[in-house]
Amino acid sequence: MQSFYKILLLAAVCCTVISCSRYEGDEMNVTLKKSNPEPVTVTVPFKADFMGTYMYAGPDALCGEWNPEGGVMNGMIINEGGGTGTQLGRFTHYFEFCCDFIEGYYPGGHMSAYFTAANGDILYVSCAGQVLNGRLDYHPADVNSYFKDPFIILGGTGRFEGATGSGFTDDYNRDSYPDNSFHHWSGTITLIKGRQ
Repeated sequence: MQSFYKILLLAAVCCTVISCSRYEGDEMNVTLKKSNPEPVTVTVPFKADFMGTYMYAGPDALCGEWNPEGGVMNGMIINEGGGTGTQLGRFTHYFEFCCDFIEGYYPGGHMSAYFTAANGDILYVSCAGQVLNGRLDYHPADVNSYFKDPFIILGGTGRFEGATGSGFTDDYNRDSYPDNSFHHWSGTITLIKGRQ
């Protein structure tokens, strides 16, 4: 009978040890599941082709002095339109920026520029450089000015929240209406994986 109690006691101790170790392991698994992993990013090619219309080009107090007789023409440009792009699909764009109309440098301090995807997600961008008179050999015959400048991706909303990236523009203006600005952007975009 004593042997039976010893075996029973040994079995009880073993069950207690096993159940305690299993409880500790479960608690550890719960802790691991609740931890917040570092965000995972993915960098992919970015390409956007779009056309725009100059809605406004002229003086604006935000941009500084406008004095054509004195050789100073700092004004506002507003360009709207749309196109298609990787990560964006069909989109519209809105660019508002100050420009030196004589030398062609932009932006002159102020710039608000973004793409809006069909689902409403917004991608903010910035661009700076100089508009040059004339055309390059591969441009259509009616091109009157062009600009090949760097752009930067500044984040956004929805799936573009926290996005970064950069690239170069290959843009030109034509003697056409209503679409008179043509834009071809290429580079890379880094997105936070899992953003919907």
